[in-house]
Amino acid sequence: MGFRMGIVGLPNVGKSTLFNALTRTAAAQAANFPFCTIEPNVGEVAVPDARLDRLAAIAKSKQVIPTRMTFVDIAGLVKGASKGEGLGNQFLANIREVDAIAHVLRCFEDGDVTHVEGRVDPVADAATIETELMLADLESIEKRLQNIVRKVRGGDKEAVQQERLLNAARAVLEEGRPARVVEVEAEDAKAWRMLQLLTTKPVLYVCNVEEEAAGAGNAQSARVAEMAAAEGNSHVVISARIEEEISQLEPEEQEMFLSEMGLEEPGLDRLIRAGYALLHLQTYFTVGPKEARAWTIPAGTLAPQAAGVIHGDFEKGFIRAETIAYEDFVTLGGEQAAKDAGKMRAEGKAYTVKDGDVLHFLFNT
Repeated sequence: MGFRMGIVGLPNVGKSTLFNALTRTAAAQAANFPFCTIEPNVGEVAVPDARLDRLAAIAKSKQVIPTRMTFVDIAGLVKGASKGEGLGNQFLANIREVDAIAHVLRCFEDGDVTHVEGRVDPVADAATIETELMLADLESIEKRLQNIVRKVRGGDKEAVQQERLLNAARAVLEEGRPARVVEVEAEDAKAWRMLQLLTTKPVLYVCNVEEEAAGAGNAQSARVAEMAAAEGNSHVVISARIEEEISQLEPEEQEMFLSEMGLEEPGLDRLIRAGYALLHLQTYFTVGPKEARAWTIPAGTLAPQAAGVIHGDFEKGFIRAETIAYEDFVTLGGEQAAKDAGKMRAEGKAYTVKDGDVLHFLFNT
Protein backbone atom coordinates (compact mmCIF):
# COMPACT_ATOMS: atom_id res chain seq x y z
CA MET A 1 0.00 0.00 0.00
CA GLY A 2 1.78 3.11 -1.22
CA PHE A 3 1.29 6.60 0.18
CA ARG A 4 2.60 9.48 -1.87
CA MET A 5 3.40 12.98 -0.66
CA GLY A 6 4.06 15.65 -3.26
CA ILE A 7 6.67 18.32 -2.47
CA VAL A 8 5.56 21.64 -3.96
CA GLY A 9 6.70 25.24 -3.77
CA LEU A 10 7.59 28.36 -5.69
CA PRO A 11 11.04 28.53 -7.35
CA ASN A 12 14.07 29.03 -5.04
CA VAL A 13 12.37 28.05 -1.78
CA GLY A 14 14.61 25.01 -1.15
CA LYS A 15 12.25 22.37 -2.52
CA SER A 16 14.84 20.49 -4.58
CA THR A 17 17.45 20.75 -1.80
CA LEU A 18 14.97 19.12 0.56
CA PHE A 19 14.08 16.38 -1.93
CA ASN A 20 17.78 15.69 -2.58
CA ALA A 21 18.32 15.29 1.16
CA LEU A 22 15.40 12.86 1.35
CA THR A 23 16.63 10.73 -1.53
CA ARG A 24 20.22 10.67 -0.24
CA THR A 25 18.89 9.55 3.12
CA ALA A 26 16.89 6.85 1.37
CA ALA A 27 19.94 5.68 -0.57
CA ALA A 28 21.87 5.40 2.69
CA GLN A 29 19.08 3.22 4.10
CA ALA A 30 19.16 0.87 1.11
CA ALA A 31 20.98 -1.85 3.04
CA ASN A 32 18.04 -2.19 5.43
CA PHE A 33 14.99 -1.97 3.19
CA PRO A 34 14.02 -2.15 -0.48
CA PHE A 35 14.79 1.28 -1.95
CA CYS A 36 14.23 2.46 -5.45
CA THR A 37 14.21 5.76 -7.23
CA ILE A 38 11.23 5.09 -9.47
CA GLU A 39 11.83 8.19 -11.58
CA PRO A 40 14.36 11.04 -11.23
CA ASN A 41 11.83 12.98 -9.15
CA VAL A 42 10.38 10.13 -7.06
CA GLY A 43 11.96 8.46 -4.05
CA GLU A 44 10.97 6.22 -1.16
CA VAL A 45 12.12 6.76 2.42
CA ALA A 46 11.76 4.71 5.58
CA VAL A 47 9.40 6.01 8.23
CA PRO A 48 11.58 6.37 11.36
CA ASP A 49 10.19 4.30 14.22
CA ALA A 50 12.35 3.32 17.19
CA ARG A 51 9.79 0.69 18.19
CA LEU A 52 10.74 -1.53 15.25
CA ASP A 53 14.39 -1.72 16.31
CA ARG A 54 13.38 -2.61 19.88
CA LEU A 55 11.10 -5.39 18.66
CA ALA A 56 13.80 -6.74 16.35
CA ALA A 57 16.35 -6.77 19.17
CA ILE A 58 14.03 -8.74 21.44
CA ALA A 59 13.09 -11.25 18.73
CA LYS A 60 16.68 -11.40 17.40
CA SER A 61 15.31 -10.79 13.91
CA LYS A 62 17.84 -11.23 11.09
CA GLN A 63 16.26 -8.49 8.98
CA VAL A 64 14.57 -5.21 9.88
CA ILE A 65 12.17 -3.74 7.32
CA PRO A 66 10.62 -0.34 8.06
CA THR A 67 7.45 0.89 6.43
CA ARG A 68 7.91 3.50 3.69
CA MET A 69 6.51 6.66 2.22
CA THR A 70 6.98 7.96 -1.32
CA PHE A 71 7.95 11.57 -1.91
CA VAL A 72 7.43 13.20 -5.28
CA ASP A 73 9.36 16.33 -6.26
CA ILE A 74 6.68 18.15 -8.25
CA ALA A 75 7.57 20.70 -10.95
CA GLY A 76 7.90 24.27 -9.66
CA LEU A 77 4.87 26.51 -9.81
CA VAL A 78 4.42 30.10 -10.94
CA LYS A 79 1.40 32.38 -11.03
CA GLY A 80 -0.89 31.35 -13.85
CA ALA A 81 -0.22 27.61 -13.44
CA SER A 82 -3.96 26.96 -13.52
CA LYS A 83 -3.91 28.42 -17.05
CA GLY A 84 -0.89 26.41 -18.12
CA GLU A 85 1.81 28.99 -17.35
CA GLY A 86 5.31 27.57 -16.77
CA LEU A 87 4.98 23.84 -16.15
CA GLY A 88 1.44 24.38 -14.90
CA ASN A 89 -0.24 21.44 -16.62
CA GLN A 90 2.44 19.00 -15.45
CA PHE A 91 2.30 20.49 -11.95
CA LEU A 92 -1.47 20.05 -11.67
CA ALA A 93 -1.44 16.53 -13.13
CA ASN A 94 1.25 15.43 -10.66
CA ILE A 95 -0.68 16.81 -7.69
CA ARG A 96 -3.74 14.76 -8.64
CA GLU A 97 -1.63 11.62 -8.21
CA VAL A 98 -0.45 12.26 -4.62
CA ASP A 99 -2.26 11.71 -1.32
CA ALA A 100 -1.03 14.86 0.40
CA ILE A 101 1.00 18.00 -0.24
CA ALA A 102 4.20 19.08 1.52
CA HIS A 103 4.29 22.79 0.71
CA VAL A 104 7.82 24.13 1.13
CA LEU A 105 7.82 27.81 2.13
CA ARG A 106 10.83 30.09 2.15
CA CYS A 107 11.25 31.39 5.69
CA PHE A 108 14.85 32.59 5.35
CA GLU A 109 16.55 35.76 4.14
CA ASP A 110 19.39 35.35 1.64
CA GLY A 111 20.40 38.05 -0.81
CA ASP A 112 22.17 35.45 -2.96
CA VAL A 113 18.96 33.48 -3.53
CA THR A 114 16.44 35.41 -5.60
CA HIS A 115 12.76 35.18 -4.68
CA VAL A 116 10.47 34.91 -7.69
CA GLU A 117 8.25 37.68 -6.24
CA GLY A 118 11.15 39.82 -5.03
CA ARG A 119 10.28 39.46 -1.34
CA VAL A 120 10.21 36.90 1.49
CA ASP A 121 6.63 36.31 2.58
CA PRO A 122 5.76 32.63 3.19
CA VAL A 123 2.11 33.35 3.94
CA ALA A 124 1.70 35.14 0.60
CA ASP A 125 3.58 32.30 -1.14
CA ALA A 126 1.17 29.78 0.37
CA ALA A 127 -1.75 31.86 -0.88
CA THR A 128 -0.29 31.93 -4.41
CA ILE A 129 -0.22 28.16 -4.71
CA GLU A 130 -3.56 27.69 -2.96
CA THR A 131 -5.16 30.21 -5.34
CA GLU A 132 -3.80 28.41 -8.39
CA LEU A 133 -5.14 25.09 -7.10
CA MET A 134 -8.56 26.62 -6.36
CA LEU A 135 -8.75 28.16 -9.85
CA ALA A 136 -7.84 24.81 -11.40
CA ASP A 137 -10.55 23.10 -9.32
CA LEU A 138 -13.18 25.64 -10.36
CA GLU A 139 -12.33 25.12 -14.02
CA SER A 140 -12.49 21.34 -13.58
CA ILE A 141 -15.84 21.57 -11.78
CA GLU A 142 -17.41 23.71 -14.52
CA LYS A 143 -16.37 21.19 -17.19
CA ARG A 144 -17.67 18.23 -15.20
CA LEU A 145 -21.02 19.87 -14.48
CA GLN A 146 -21.47 20.50 -18.20
CA ASN A 147 -20.58 16.90 -19.03
CA ILE A 148 -23.15 15.33 -16.68
CA VAL A 149 -26.16 17.54 -17.51
CA ARG A 150 -27.89 14.86 -19.61
CA LYS A 151 -27.34 12.11 -17.05
CA VAL A 152 -28.70 14.31 -14.27
CA ARG A 153 -31.81 15.09 -16.32
CA GLY A 154 -32.23 11.37 -16.91
CA GLY A 155 -32.19 10.72 -13.17
CA ASP A 156 -28.88 8.85 -13.07
CA LYS A 157 -28.20 8.40 -9.33
CA GLU A 158 -24.42 8.64 -9.58
CA ALA A 159 -24.64 11.75 -11.73
CA VAL A 160 -27.10 13.38 -9.31
CA GLN A 161 -24.74 12.64 -6.41
CA GLN A 162 -21.77 13.95 -8.38
CA GLU A 163 -23.62 17.14 -9.27
CA ARG A 164 -24.52 17.75 -5.62
CA LEU A 165 -20.92 17.28 -4.49
CA LEU A 166 -19.49 19.40 -7.29
CA ASN A 167 -21.87 22.22 -6.42
CA ALA A 168 -20.89 21.98 -2.75
CA ALA A 169 -17.22 22.26 -3.73
CA ARG A 170 -17.88 25.13 -6.12
CA ALA A 171 -19.71 27.06 -3.41
CA VAL A 172 -16.74 27.09 -1.00
CA LEU A 173 -14.20 27.68 -3.76
CA GLU A 174 -16.11 30.75 -4.92
CA GLU A 175 -15.83 32.02 -1.35
CA GLY A 176 -12.04 31.69 -1.63
CA ARG A 177 -11.81 28.56 0.51
CA PRO A 178 -10.36 25.16 -0.47
CA ALA A 179 -12.63 22.19 -1.12
CA ARG A 180 -11.18 20.35 1.90
CA VAL A 181 -13.41 22.45 4.19
CA VAL A 182 -16.56 20.79 2.78
CA GLU A 183 -18.12 18.44 5.34
CA VAL A 184 -18.76 15.17 3.53
CA GLU A 185 -21.16 12.51 4.81
CA ALA A 186 -19.90 8.93 5.09
CA GLU A 187 -22.11 7.73 2.22
CA ASP A 188 -20.57 10.38 -0.05
CA ALA A 189 -16.93 9.77 0.93
CA LYS A 190 -16.04 7.47 -1.98
CA ALA A 191 -17.72 9.66 -4.60
CA TRP A 192 -16.02 12.72 -3.10
CA ARG A 193 -12.58 11.10 -3.39
CA MET A 194 -13.33 10.16 -7.00
CA LEU A 195 -13.70 13.85 -7.87
CA GLN A 196 -9.91 14.17 -7.33
CA LEU A 197 -10.11 17.87 -6.56
CA LEU A 198 -6.71 19.39 -5.90
CA THR A 199 -7.75 21.41 -2.86
CA THR A 200 -9.09 18.35 -1.04
CA LYS A 201 -5.50 17.18 -0.48
CA PRO A 202 -4.31 17.65 3.11
CA VAL A 203 -1.43 20.14 3.41
CA LEU A 204 1.75 20.06 5.49
CA TYR A 205 3.59 23.39 5.46
CA VAL A 206 7.36 22.90 5.53
CA CYS A 207 9.06 26.03 6.85
CA ASN A 208 12.54 26.16 5.35
CA VAL A 209 14.56 28.33 7.75
CA GLU A 210 18.20 29.42 8.01
CA GLU A 211 20.57 27.08 9.84
CA GLU A 212 20.51 29.09 13.10
CA ALA A 213 16.72 28.75 13.32
CA ALA A 214 16.55 25.00 12.63
CA GLY A 215 15.63 24.21 16.22
CA ALA A 216 13.18 26.88 17.33
CA GLY A 217 12.16 28.49 14.03
CA ASN A 218 11.97 32.23 13.39
CA ALA A 219 9.42 35.01 13.01
CA GLN A 220 8.45 33.89 9.49
CA SER A 221 7.89 30.27 10.52
CA ALA A 222 5.81 31.53 13.46
CA ARG A 223 3.52 33.29 10.97
CA VAL A 224 3.18 30.02 9.04
CA ALA A 225 2.39 28.14 12.26
CA GLU A 226 -0.41 30.60 13.00
CA MET A 227 -1.78 30.25 9.45
CA ALA A 228 -1.63 26.44 9.58
CA ALA A 229 -3.46 26.34 12.91
CA ALA A 230 -6.20 28.61 11.57
CA GLU A 231 -6.66 26.35 8.53
CA GLY A 232 -6.53 23.10 10.48
CA ASN A 233 -3.35 22.11 8.63
CA SER A 234 0.05 21.04 9.99
CA HIS A 235 3.51 22.58 9.80
CA VAL A 236 7.09 21.54 10.47
CA VAL A 237 10.26 23.66 10.78
CA ILE A 238 13.32 22.44 8.91
CA SER A 239 16.57 23.73 7.42
CA ALA A 240 16.99 22.14 3.99
CA ARG A 241 20.69 23.07 3.95
CA ILE A 242 21.33 21.29 7.25
CA GLU A 243 19.37 18.26 6.09
CA GLU A 244 21.40 18.05 2.90
CA GLU A 245 24.62 18.13 4.96
CA ILE A 246 23.33 15.50 7.40
CA SER A 247 22.25 13.20 4.57
CA GLN A 248 25.86 12.95 3.37
CA LEU A 249 27.30 11.96 6.76
CA GLU A 250 27.84 8.56 8.33
CA PRO A 251 25.47 7.71 11.27
CA GLU A 252 28.13 8.45 13.92
CA GLU A 253 29.00 11.76 12.27
CA GLN A 254 25.30 12.62 12.03
CA GLU A 255 24.87 12.30 15.80
CA MET A 256 27.88 14.51 16.45
CA PHE A 257 26.69 17.10 13.92
CA LEU A 258 23.18 17.20 15.40
CA SER A 259 24.60 17.60 18.90
CA GLU A 260 26.75 20.52 17.76
CA MET A 261 23.69 22.15 16.17
CA GLY A 262 21.61 21.60 19.32
CA LEU A 263 19.15 19.31 17.52
CA GLU A 264 17.74 16.06 18.89
CA GLU A 265 17.06 14.41 15.52
CA PRO A 266 17.17 15.18 11.79
CA GLY A 267 14.38 17.45 10.63
CA LEU A 268 13.62 14.90 7.91
CA ASP A 269 12.51 12.44 10.60
CA ARG A 270 10.01 15.00 11.86
CA LEU A 271 8.91 15.75 8.30
CA ILE A 272 8.27 12.10 7.49
CA ARG A 273 6.39 11.49 10.75
CA ALA A 274 4.35 14.66 10.23
CA GLY A 275 3.40 13.45 6.75
CA TYR A 276 2.45 10.07 8.19
CA ALA A 277 0.22 11.73 10.79
CA LEU A 278 -1.27 14.09 8.20
CA LEU A 279 -2.53 11.11 6.22
CA HIS A 280 -3.98 9.52 9.40
CA LEU A 281 -1.74 6.49 9.03
CA GLN A 282 -0.59 4.09 11.69
CA THR A 283 1.76 1.14 12.00
CA TYR A 284 1.44 -2.47 13.05
CA PHE A 285 4.27 -4.97 13.28
CA THR A 286 5.02 -8.58 12.38
CA VAL A 287 7.95 -9.96 14.36
CA GLY A 288 9.93 -13.18 14.17
CA PRO A 289 13.46 -14.60 13.93
CA LYS A 290 13.58 -14.07 10.15
CA GLU A 291 12.41 -10.47 10.11
CA ALA A 292 10.78 -7.65 12.05
CA ARG A 293 8.62 -5.58 9.76
CA ALA A 294 6.45 -2.49 9.99
CA TRP A 295 3.25 -2.21 7.95
CA THR A 296 1.28 0.93 7.14
CA ILE A 297 -2.51 1.11 7.40
CA PRO A 298 -5.03 3.95 7.68
CA ALA A 299 -6.26 4.54 11.23
CA GLY A 300 -9.46 2.60 11.84
CA THR A 301 -8.52 -0.38 9.64
CA LEU A 302 -10.13 -3.71 10.58
CA ALA A 303 -8.02 -6.83 11.05
CA PRO A 304 -8.88 -8.56 7.72
CA GLN A 305 -7.98 -5.44 5.72
CA ALA A 306 -4.77 -5.04 7.75
CA ALA A 307 -3.90 -8.63 6.84
CA GLY A 308 -4.58 -7.82 3.20
CA VAL A 309 -1.75 -5.29 3.22
CA ILE A 310 0.63 -8.27 3.52
CA HIS A 311 -1.15 -10.38 0.90
CA GLY A 312 -4.63 -10.45 -0.58
CA ASP A 313 -5.03 -14.13 0.37
CA PHE A 314 -4.61 -13.18 4.04
CA GLU A 315 -7.70 -11.00 3.80
CA LYS A 316 -9.79 -13.43 1.73
CA GLY A 317 -9.12 -16.38 4.03
CA PHE A 318 -8.92 -14.44 7.30
CA ILE A 319 -9.74 -16.54 10.39
CA ARG A 320 -8.41 -14.47 13.27
CA ALA A 321 -5.56 -12.23 14.38
CA GLU A 322 -3.36 -12.96 17.37
CA THR A 323 -2.31 -9.62 18.80
CA ILE A 324 0.07 -8.37 21.47
CA ALA A 325 0.26 -4.70 22.38
CA TYR A 326 3.69 -3.20 21.73
CA GLU A 327 4.21 -2.22 25.37
CA ASP A 328 3.40 -5.75 26.56
CA PHE A 329 5.73 -7.33 24.00
CA VAL A 330 8.63 -5.08 25.07
CA THR A 331 7.96 -5.05 28.81
CA LEU A 332 7.56 -8.83 29.06
CA GLY A 333 10.42 -9.61 26.67
CA GLY A 334 8.86 -11.20 23.63
CA GLU A 335 6.02 -13.26 22.18
CA GLN A 336 6.25 -16.36 24.37
CA ALA A 337 6.52 -14.33 27.58
CA ALA A 338 3.49 -12.27 26.52
CA LYS A 339 1.56 -15.48 25.82
CA ASP A 340 2.49 -16.92 29.21
CA ALA A 341 1.33 -13.71 30.90
CA GLY A 342 -2.02 -13.87 29.10
CA LYS A 343 -1.28 -10.76 27.07
CA MET A 344 -1.86 -12.33 23.65
CA ARG A 345 -5.45 -11.92 22.45
CA ALA A 346 -7.34 -13.64 19.65
CA GLU A 347 -9.34 -11.09 17.67
CA GLY A 348 -11.89 -11.58 14.90
CA LYS A 349 -13.02 -9.73 11.78
CA ALA A 350 -14.52 -6.82 13.72
CA TYR A 351 -11.26 -5.94 15.49
CA THR A 352 -9.89 -2.47 14.77
CA VAL A 353 -6.11 -2.67 14.64
CA LYS A 354 -4.34 -0.28 17.01
CA ASP A 355 -1.10 1.58 16.37
CA GLY A 356 1.81 -0.53 17.57
CA ASP A 357 -0.01 -3.88 17.60
CA VAL A 358 2.24 -6.90 17.06
CA LEU A 359 0.13 -9.20 14.91
CA HIS A 360 0.10 -12.77 13.66
CA PHE A 361 -2.65 -13.69 11.19
CA LEU A 362 -4.31 -17.07 10.76
CA PHE A 363 -6.05 -17.70 7.45
CA ASN A 364 -7.41 -20.40 5.14
CA THR A 365 -5.61 -20.93 1.84
